Amino acid sequence: MSEQTLEIGAAYIRVSTDEQTELSPDAQLRMILDEAKKDGVIIPPDLIFMEGRGRSGRRADNRIEFQRMIATARQNPSPFKYLYLWKFSRFARNQEESAFYKGILRKKCNVTIKSVSEPIPEGMFGRLIEMIIEWSDEFYSVNLSGEVLRGMAQKALEQGYQTTPCLGYDAVGSGKPFIINEAQYKIAEFIHQSYFNGKDITVIAREANALGYRTRRGNSFDIRAVKIVLTNSFYVGIVKWKDISFQGSHECRESITSVFASNQERLNREYHPHHRREASSCAHWLSGLLKCSICGSSLGYNRTKDLTKRGHSFQCWKYSKGMHPGSCSVSSIKAEAAVLESLKLALDTGDIEYTYERQTQKQEDSEIALIHEALRRLDTKERRIREAYECEIDTLEEYKANKIRLQEEREQLLAKETELVQDAAPDNIPGKDVLLKRIQNIYDLLQDSDVDYVTKGNAVRRIIKKIVYDKESKTFRFYYYI
Repeated sequence: MSEQTLEIGAAYIRVSTDEQTELSPDAQLRMILDEAKKDGVIIPPDLIFMEGRGRSGRRADNRIEFQRMIATARQNPSPFKYLYLWKFSRFARNQEESAFYKGILRKKCNVTIKSVSEPIPEGMFGRLIEMIIEWSDEFYSVNLSGEVLRGMAQKALEQGYQTTPCLGYDAVGSGKPFIINEAQYKIAEFIHQSYFNGKDITVIAREANALGYRTRRGNSFDIRAVKIVLTNSFYVGIVKWKDISFQGSHECRESITSVFASNQERLNREYHPHHRREASSCAHWLSGLLKCSICGSSLGYNRTKDLTKRGHSFQCWKYSKGMHPGSCSVSSIKAEAAVLESLKLALDTGDIEYTYERQTQKQEDSEIALIHEALRRLDTKERRIREAYECEIDTLEEYKANKIRLQEEREQLLAKETELVQDAAPDNIPGKDVLLKRIQNIYDLLQDSDVDYVTKGNAVRRIIKKIVYDKESKTFRFYYYI
């Protein structure tokens, strides 16, 4: 057959990770090109759509090349008339999605779909066979996840290694015992030995970060990451997978095994996570307002049981977790006095700098965000009614009526958004006298011992956006607003 009479075709190729016996992408392409040549079809390089290895066929929206193939086919006119697959399961393993996209290709784009390894006859009988293949592929995909879990459980019962390696170990595959990663194991030794020698978990995290040590995932250490290393029984030979555990055969070194039991006893004796207060409660009326000058994080409020030794204080929460290189703490008495002093200075001098923020700004921003979400949903609806028409599910009249209805909704949403944006520019901005009057009222309220923390906290937040504390210079920087 001469080149002038050749039809143009396309190839879609996907290789999953669950079938070790299936052909490689190159092998699939070679078989597809050979079959296309027999049919008198030529497949140009730009019409070869090949997914990255391991792309699941259960969902079409996460397959980039698949979506690009569909978009290419829907051009007017379609640049190819035939679509070649190695197997129908390469197209999709979800029968509903498979029927939907095949309907678009066949009815709208006039594209013929052909499986190289699963030849079927023309006509309704061939279509029935194709549907049976699709149902079988979907059943296989759904059943596969259950089979995988059962296989993993059996491997655990047979004392195979399949969990993610902890800090200090590397996997070798095939269920074989993990081997030691010398650079990482040194970090695990440091943590266990430091805790055995009496150091606090927070101190260990801080020192580990200072030495440049990182977790298995490359993150900085905090008290949670340190505790995970301290409590992981893998370091003394115990391998766990869900509720199955066994004595493993991987290498365990005395530098950790000799102190592991003592460390567990100390953890059980000393480590008690702080009781979380209710979100609606207020630990202190300055909670959430005080910020660290080093990292910008909030200073958490710490109550002291024995006030004869030390008073209540605020401390940067990142430092408390071991993530902060330097302490940023201040006693609650000093912080309270600083606020009152700043308010008194503003009242005495009338000299104060502040910013203006509309009270309804957050509400308006929230409404605009909801409008944007509604517009995004409209885009999806418009795409669906168009696809329903293209697949001959809806008539032209139904498509037009739905399109007009959605366009009216879009115009209403856009008009509401314009109204909110225009209202964001107020004509009258409150002056300094209004702020000073509020400061006077709040100053009097803060000195009233009968007023609860919640009321005081809400009042202060009406005029102060944040307070940045610099421990090195022992100074507070106030950010006022109205």
